[in-house]
Amino acid sequence: MSRKQQLHRPGPPPGPPGDDTGCSILHVDMDAFFVSVELLDRPELRGRPVVVGGVGGRGVVSAASYEAREYGVHSAMPMSRARRLCPHAVVLPPRHERYVAVSRAVFEIFRSVTPLVEPLSVDEAFLDVAGARKLYGRPAEIARLVRERVREQQGVTCSVGVAPTKFVAKLASTRCKPDGLMVVPADGVEEFLHALPVAALWGVGERTEQQLTRLGLRTVGQLARVPLATLQRELGNALGGHLHALAWGRDPRPVVPESVDKSIGAEETFDTDLDDPDEIRRELLRLAEKVGARLRAGGHAGRTVSVKLRDGDFKTITRSRTLREPTDLARVIYVTACELYEASGWDRVRLRLVGVRVENLTSADDAPRQLALDEPETGWREAERVIDQVASRFGHGAVRPAALVRRGGGRPAGRDAREHGDGRG
Repeated sequence: MSRKQQLHRPGPPPGPPGDDTGCSILHVDMDAFFVSVELLDRPELRGRPVVVGGVGGRGVVSAASYEAREYGVHSAMPMSRARRLCPHAVVLPPRHERYVAVSRAVFEIFRSVTPLVEPLSVDEAFLDVAGARKLYGRPAEIARLVRERVREQQGVTCSVGVAPTKFVAKLASTRCKPDGLMVVPADGVEEFLHALPVAALWGVGERTEQQLTRLGLRTVGQLARVPLATLQRELGNALGGHLHALAWGRDPRPVVPESVDKSIGAEETFDTDLDDPDEIRRELLRLAEKVGARLRAGGHAGRTVSVKLRDGDFKTITRSRTLREPTDLARVIYVTACELYEASGWDRVRLRLVGVRVENLTSADDAPRQLALDEPETGWREAERVIDQVASRFGHGAVRPAALVRRGGGRPAGRDAREHGDGRG
């Protein structure tokens, strides 16, 4: 069994929740979210192995149904390997706009229970329900309520961990998947943690796990019994202290609500590596159009534009520039991205992937804006808003820059686009 499978294998079926006194933190994690949303629209696929991800030669698995996971398929796996492991799987291209729409509805359910919701991605969040007890009851009862509302209103399932801290709540939700509920009582945290492998601790990657294994530490309980000074000597003060605290269930971080995404971006992996600067600029234009549309749809503007470049050997660089004022215009994002690409020194490198991202977001309504010297009062901003209106009615791609239109109506060179706003994510 792989390290990833050990950490994410389904836990025991949900049973009596146990004592939830002092357990005000919930971690809600949607079950195989992208696949679950696809099954809403294609119920005939229920019970079959389904994989969502890029369908080209370099596609990557974004999500896999539990039926597909039984064959060893998991997220972030190359699609070519997933097809070998499960050749009869149904492979679907991702539909990010559909997932975001369902995610927003699910998060509205969370916020109907408590305003203290901290998103980690489109499909998971922490909730602090200490202030919701008078209205909705004990934490375990609130967890049941959230699960019921998500299932009844959106038709998808989630798993919920209930615990005194964020770290333990997240571990609990992982152990009770899929469609489960697990309470880790305040006086049972150590018993719960100490039986887990050390890889379950946040901050233990493969390299750190190897270090701990060399020290004979394979479980959290074994690590917990090592003196703090020894861990800090072997792992460094920061990591040693961090792991020692987690091993004893100490995690003082509060749930911090986030009202807006931290960044919005899109990236593209090509079927074949590209080294033609014109093709790369065309791809940057397409990605800038996507990012600009998503910024405007969310009412955001951002000051920092960055590009991500990856070559055929997976070497990756990023370059960024902070603008004088926030923008939500694809034209500004595109021009800046091109300048960053041209100044990167990689303008003749064969590229496997390019990405465009806008960070340092603020509300577009609050963003200051000045006209450039040669900019008419009515121009790019109005044009892009008209494109947004057309896209909302006829779909994305109904109107697009001439540079993105190819003879025969084909797509640009890229494939397997992935868009995401990190809120965390």
